Amino acid sequence: MKFRMKQLMLSACAITLLGNISFASADVTSDTETLLNWAENTYPEFFPNHRTTQSTEPWLYRFYPETNTYAGVNKNDNGVYVLGGSWGNNPTFIDTLPGLINHIANTGGNGSIPACNIANVPAEMVFTQSDNVVNVTTNGKCIEFSGDTNLCKTPAQPAATGISVLRTSGIPLIKLSGVTFNSPVDPSKFSPPSTDYCTINAPAEQANLVVNTDVCVDMTTQLEASLKDLIVLGVATVDPPITLAAKSTSTSKVVPDCFATNAGTIHDAFTNEVWIKQNGAFVKVDN
Repeated sequence: MKFRMKQLMLSACAITLLGNISFASADVTSDTETLLNWAENTYPEFFPNHRTTQSTEPWLYRFYPETNTYAGVNKNDNGVYVLGGSWGNNPTFIDTLPGLINHIANTGGNGSIPACNIANVPAEMVFTQSDNVVNVTTNGKCIEFSGDTNLCKTPAQPAATGISVLRTSGIPLIKLSGVTFNSPVDPSKFSPPSTDYCTINAPAEQANLVVNTDVCVDMTTQLEASLKDLIVLGVATVDPPITLAAKSTSTSKVVPDCFATNAGTIHDAFTNEVWIKQNGAFVKVDN
């Protein structure tokens, strides 16, 4: 593969007739990180698992041994190339780096989030990251409910990292609209208790991570049928659409041992093992 990577480098050098052109992107390294993270999140079948970017002048690239694929940026021409796997032994030019960065921005901006696996989240849900803070938003819109409440899943790790991270979720503010309950306690506004969970072999990017969530989902399809009996009994009145808006913040910190924490759930990102706390003890769950 080193020989093939060298082939890719030499082939791309032939395009250095454009090497003296000034490109719009001010930070090739930062944009490359955004691009390659976006590729991992969007096309996990080609670029599985988060990989660290390597540098061999004039290249910034990542290698994915599971698919035998290289993806990288040539800093001389700002071109994005792939090699190996589905693309065969010849380097394939995809687009310019600025062109793909614009594409990412125009389709939701879900790049540069190595701490979160967001491959299957709705396209209308936008993820952005600044330093150690991830923001998740639907930009004031109520989008179709996907059934997945974990908006920042831990990416599967190709090797043990030895890092354990405890994530603590603050008490979220949740508002249910489109349903009125004719009872002394109105559950349309409530704040469920916070829950903690711990990750063994977490990626380094999850240490000291803060995730701010401000989303709204349309749950009309999921709830309207289940509320029919309450409507008949006069307990509830429905005025679709039924939406659920939620704001919350979770924080992460490195801990010596997940099993010595107050987490309700423990997950190993390398082995995919899961434990839940029952009667004060952690019990392994069969996958």
